[in-house]
Amino acid sequence: MFTTVLARITPPCKDVTHLASQAMDRSLPWSTRLTLQLHYWICEACARYRDQLRTVRQVLLRLTNTEGDRNHESPSPAPEVKTRLTEAFRAKYE
Repeated sequence: MFTTVLARITPPCKDVTHLASQAMDRSLPWSTRLTLQLHYWICEACARYRDQLRTVRQVLLRLTNTEGDRNHESPSPAPEVKTRLTEAFRAKYE
């Protein structure tokens, strides 16, 4: 019964995956963070996806920082790479 109630008041998995990705880049409103946490309690797949996003982000940050230190370059990707990635993500979610 508790799970059924939470399922009705939390966003669907498709929206949760999109919001989980956004949460990596910016702070979400507290009400959104609350509904995400409630959803993670009832949906193991979305919780696992969130954990995988965190892991990928940590690995990429470590990799970029290591390469940046080694090459004495900025750890940020080139502007054209950022543009291509942004366009690809927008196309996927629109």
